Amino acid sequence: MQDNIRDKSAERGCPSADFLGKEMLEKNQKVPLKIEAITSEGSGVGRYDDFVIFTPMTCPGDEITAHILKVKKSYAFAKAERIIVPGEARIEPDCAVYAQCGGCAFRHMRYDAELEQKRAMVDDALARIGALALQTEGILALSPARYRNKAQYPLRAQQGQITAGFFAKHSHRVVSCKDCLLEPEIFGAITQAVIYFLQQHRIAAYNEQAHEGLVRHIFLRCTRAAEQISLCLVLNGSSLPHREAFVRFMSSTFPAIKSIVFNTNTAKTNVILGDTYRTVYGEEFIEDTLLEKRFRISAASFYQVNHDMCEQLYLKAKEYAALQPGETLVDLYCGAGTVGICLAQAQTRLIGVEIVPEAVENAKANAARNHLQNARFLCADAAEATAVLKKEGIKADCVVVDPPRKGCDAQTIHNIAAFEASRIVYISCNPATLARDLKAFESEGYQAVRACAADLFPRTAHVETVCLLSRQ
Repeated sequence: MQDNIRDKSAERGCPSADFLGKEMLEKNQKVPLKIEAITSEGSGVGRYDDFVIFTPMTCPGDEITAHILKVKKSYAFAKAERIIVPGEARIEPDCAVYAQCGGCAFRHMRYDAELEQKRAMVDDALARIGALALQTEGILALSPARYRNKAQYPLRAQQGQITAGFFAKHSHRVVSCKDCLLEPEIFGAITQAVIYFLQQHRIAAYNEQAHEGLVRHIFLRCTRAAEQISLCLVLNGSSLPHREAFVRFMSSTFPAIKSIVFNTNTAKTNVILGDTYRTVYGEEFIEDTLLEKRFRISAASFYQVNHDMCEQLYLKAKEYAALQPGETLVDLYCGAGTVGICLAQAQTRLIGVEIVPEAVENAKANAARNHLQNARFLCADAAEATAVLKKEGIKADCVVVDPPRKGCDAQTIHNIAAFEASRIVYISCNPATLARDLKAFESEGYQAVRACAADLFPRTAHVETVCLLSRQ
């Protein structure tokens, strides 16, 4: 038996000693597997012999037949060929394209069990990556259905018809989806109406391989309850044929559409939006309310995709910030200014920093609209802006940071610490980079003292966290 293993090891170019006493897995092999845990990407984890096997769309407690898809030295990837004994949390998925679409990760799991998994993901990252004793106070959650206020649909010509939907897992193949259960129903209707117009006027969808065709994406945004909708077409060109007819058709069919914008992106890139926007109907923005504050949001602005959960997150951040009259709040990665404006009191000195020029203009207008007299916004990246403010001698009482998934770089963390703020409120969409950054803040004299998870992205593998750091 060991000779056979040694022969197979040699064929794979692996040291045979690593495999002695271990049964080798092979692609397309089918093995029994019990799922023990869930990864941060939402895949189930089980063990077969000495191999760790990752299997999407499985739950803890599932006993399955795993069909091996790829084998590495000590781990493998598989799909669930058959559910022999379902785990306690397993339910029947309610989406016909769930197995193909790359969006959701937990539609096969009860929502309460999903929340338990997400809170555990955050606690695990804090302990394992950050080496912190801190645990989350809980996880904030509301309804997992129809919560998204933003959607980006790639368009492709498939079998002679234009298709809109979402990319399949690990590919750029578009999975047709006429009604995503995460989004308002009207989004699906608008998308199908755009497709109808394009086909009636023989306007081509984008061909990514050939870099031909005109319409790349449909980009939709809406306010709470879809009272106002912004429709943006991402074009591989500067304009749309029959533009006036398109505007009349869409605005008359959907009165909630208050803004139609064309975005130009002619680059050979996976980036969805280009740098040029042209408003062809209505205003360039729509208006929404968060915590009784009014905000204008353009296509380029960052705005949380889950309105109601965003309010819950900001209330927790406001609790952690505990701003007093006359204090200075620095808001890094401020987007359209939503976080800082929602946290600020009437007498707060607010300084916001954002790298997107359109978002900075939105933030300035939003501060004025909400009667914040002592607000200033800088267009710069976080590291550059913190250096500028440091040279100006700005002292912050509280700093709030809401960075992208990659987190903060070392220089930005050092510059934030130089503000000598008594507290930092860190909002994160990535538990791993959050834990890494909290550890880095420790070396700058800040200790993470409170944390709370928040499910802004139900049914997906993403989870938000808000954390309070105190200066020691």
